[in-house]
Amino acid sequence: MNGFRLKAAFVALLLSVSCLAAERYSFQVVRQGTGRQAVVFIPGFACSGEVWQETVEAIKDSCTCYVLTMPGFAGVAPEAYPSFEGWKQQIIRFIEEEHLEKPVLVGHSMGGGLALAVAADRSDLLKSVVVVDALPCLSALYNPGFQSQAEVDCTGIVQQLMAQDDAQFARQQRLSAANLTTDSLLCERLVQWGTSSDRRTYAQMYCDYSNIDMRPMLGRVKVPALVLLEFSFQRMAPMVEEQFKELRTVRLEYATQGLHFIMRDDWDWFIRQFKGFLMYNSGE
Repeated sequence: MNGFRLKAAFVALLLSVSCLAAERYSFQVVRQGTGRQAVVFIPGFACSGEVWQETVEAIKDSCTCYVLTMPGFAGVAPEAYPSFEGWKQQIIRFIEEEHLEKPVLVGHSMGGGLALAVAADRSDLLKSVVVVDALPCLSALYNPGFQSQAEVDCTGIVQQLMAQDDAQFARQQRLSAANLTTDSLLCERLVQWGTSSDRRTYAQMYCDYSNIDMRPMLGRVKVPALVLLEFSFQRMAPMVEEQFKELRTVRLEYATQGLHFIMRDDWDWFIRQFKGFLMYNSGE
């Protein structure tokens, strides 16, 4: 794939398409395609919606795609008080107010968590949900006794990250990106998106999302769900699949190669799974 050409196409659309979120939502939205089926894409932590561009290109002839970039990430203006719950509610309001008819909700990483949370709260709004390399409770994978707190104090994490100088923060982004993808071009983009993200939002959302546990609410998801996980999760499959046990509508698949960004690292496998799921649940 020509990453430069796709990036240029995305930027052109960003400049030429009226941004639906201009004043009504804190996130940014780019719309592409004219097909009957609406698909809403949510990127992961500190990422631009541009990360979904290859996927959008593959389906935009048959779908209308709404690609979000969350506030404070990848150069989008931040909110004063960002939170996982607040972002979930905004996505629900976006679907309702833009009159999207039974969209497919697709999310990667933290975006996958948001997609699951929306589906648990408002399955009635959706046709289906696709979760890409996200778990209902990532913290519990490493701490089996983990319990979410009603209120979590993120002050320390925020202060620690805000105290870093630009060089330290960029170094952290580069080390992190190298462990998230095998695609060198994407790795560079991850560093750029991370360093252009608002530091306070970055720290606050890292802390907030680390406290999220969606396992108790999965039984409320009433729409078909596809969960696509990176290859390494196969090594702990029983623990992973235990987290999804209440999600009765799920089909769970593991990638054949690559790291966290499986929609780039294992593209052929990913797009086959994704398009097959859309077609199977199209109702046509």
